[in-house]
Amino acid sequence: MLLGPVSYLDCVVFCAFLTPQLIIHVGLFETIYVVLQCLPFLLLELPFEFIRERYFVGYKKQSPFVQKASPFEDLVIRCVRYAFANIPPNVGRVFFSKPVALPFLRLRMLRHGHVWSPVHWHEYKDKRCKGIWIIKDPMAKPDICVFYAHGGGFSMGSAYFYLEFLLAWLSLLSDSGYRNPAIFALDYTLVPDASFPTQLEEAIAGYEHVLSTVQDPDRICVSGDSAGATLILSLLLHLANISRHLEKMDNTGAWRLAKPGMAVLISPWVTLVSNKHQNTTSDYLDVGNLHRYARQYAGEQVSVDDPLLSPGNCRDVPWWKKAMPSKGVYVAYGAEEVFAPEIADLIKFLEGNDLKVHSREEKGGIHAWPVACLFLSSSLDDRQKGLKPLVQEIRDNIH
Repeated sequence: MLLGPVSYLDCVVFCAFLTPQLIIHVGLFETIYVVLQCLPFLLLELPFEFIRERYFVGYKKQSPFVQKASPFEDLVIRCVRYAFANIPPNVGRVFFSKPVALPFLRLRMLRHGHVWSPVHWHEYKDKRCKGIWIIKDPMAKPDICVFYAHGGGFSMGSAYFYLEFLLAWLSLLSDSGYRNPAIFALDYTLVPDASFPTQLEEAIAGYEHVLSTVQDPDRICVSGDSAGATLILSLLLHLANISRHLEKMDNTGAWRLAKPGMAVLISPWVTLVSNKHQNTTSDYLDVGNLHRYARQYAGEQVSVDDPLLSPGNCRDVPWWKKAMPSKGVYVAYGAEEVFAPEIADLIKFLEGNDLKVHSREEKGGIHAWPVACLFLSSSLDDRQKGLKPLVQEIRDNIH
């Protein structure tokens, strides 16, 4: 299922769903305070900088992202950049929550003629994990399953916010020739509600659940974007060394599970805290906030530099060889994103040690653009530009 691109009207409707949830979960006075804080940016800084850079600055002096972005893409990313740097995470997490994202998706589906979802999906919850199953035919066993962990800096995001993206991904998997594709989207606990190892424990439990459903590990592709991709790398390293930090995990993961067939990572946050992280003129991430979320995620028990939490710090070649899926790892990232130097370093390390890794660096690209472009780009080709290489990579490796 691929709906039309997000429009300015959609943005207004999204705000209409968002406002009452902010009042409920954040409080009326804090909501008003945050809105008042945003007004100078929305009324003065945003229009001035948008018009100045797009129409009064020479092409070569524009940021790499602005050079290739449409006005709508540029405008939305400027707002996201401001929000990521200035809006408190307890407010930001409401933007991506189920009570906002799910009715917004249902309204978008209704606008495109779908009273009910044309693709089956249902919620799953047990004592150890929760998430969303999306599957073409729920009565049949999947012939490919993507186990997905969403991004959001460990502090925001939900499987429901990513549902439209994942429904589109499932449709493309079906179009590529899979008989019954499925996706399980993990909905893990955010910080500061819990810190490591809770999120890894939930990823282990979610993967075990997927493995018991699919039964063939070679037909499982583990995937995620940003912090979710970090969790996936941590999961792979855990599967190869189950004894590390086991005493902190209440025996979760004490049993050995089969490795998945492959991994597909979108803009992975490979090293949680690094001096190579620098804000860029194109990307919307803010280094200061990222490092604060990273330390919240690590908590008091484990160093933020621990290789199980920051896989980019793992230089143990035998550990990586045991962790690598049989069909390898595919990494997609943007050349202009904050994480690009650390991602490139990890890819170089893995390639230099004869580990199977393929990558695609998007010139002028920003963080998690394969996800964002599905919503923001206007043409069908541009909207699918990020997903199609992921689908092709899976199709080439899992037959």
